[in-house]
Amino acid sequence: MLRLAVVGKDVSKSQSPQMHTFIINRLGGRCSYEKVSVPPERFMEAAETLFTRYDAFNVTIPFKGAILPFLKHVEGDARTFGAVNTVVSAARTGYNTDGAGFALMLQNANVAVKGKDVLVLGAGGAGRSCAKKLTEGGARVWVYERDEERLFSVYREIGGFSPLTEIPAMPFSVVVNCTGVGMHDSVGKTPVAAFEGGRTEPVGEQLLSGCDAAVDLIYEPAQSEFLRIAAACGKQTVNGAAMLFYQAYFADCIYLGRAPAAEEAKTLLQAYREGSV
Repeated sequence: MLRLAVVGKDVSKSQSPQMHTFIINRLGGRCSYEKVSVPPERFMEAAETLFTRYDAFNVTIPFKGAILPFLKHVEGDARTFGAVNTVVSAARTGYNTDGAGFALMLQNANVAVKGKDVLVLGAGGAGRSCAKKLTEGGARVWVYERDEERLFSVYREIGGFSPLTEIPAMPFSVVVNCTGVGMHDSVGKTPVAAFEGGRTEPVGEQLLSGCDAAVDLIYEPAQSEFLRIAAACGKQTVNGAAMLFYQAYFADCIYLGRAPAAEEAKTLLQAYREGSV
């Protein structure tokens, strides 16, 4: 019986317990899974207890970087991104499965990126991981970010993409919203971007009508305003629900010491959506 948890500022509405329990049960394991909400000012004193209370745990906003000083080892994407979402307690080792979850979401949605021009909106933690995975997948990646300091900081860190402070008048095969605009108190809105010529306006039909697919990491609401506009233009749309599930799947494979498989993950997601047990 694995003792697991998700840790964040407010995880009261997190889907992690049912998602991870479902996946682990289907993969032949058993677990208990708790939600642990911690005020940011108390994280440093609370972090150490996580390693003794849980066999492993998932980390979410805003502690993906704050957990690093408590770890002995950081593997793979976690080292590249400087952020951890998965921790194995005994080894004090951190991983980041967000990028792998994003890449598998695109693969299983048949969104091809190799050799394509892909625009990423936002250079925060999500934008950084997505840009890196898109580059690794052979895409020509362009990253737009209103905060120039953040944009060029990420560019110096990971490189491999073209930094944009305004969006050029060119068609992109895929446009990915990594800003978070469109959820919570910004439902019904799209990111505001600077377009070539100095115009600043909400992302809309002007940009999305030229793409083949629009991807939004938001999964609540299921159709953000960004995706609604793209769908109205007849484009393929993908929300972030599959990424959420797949990053959990990759984490659970780490916990269980098994190799992940794309087809297995796709089958599990279908079963989860159908409410299978």
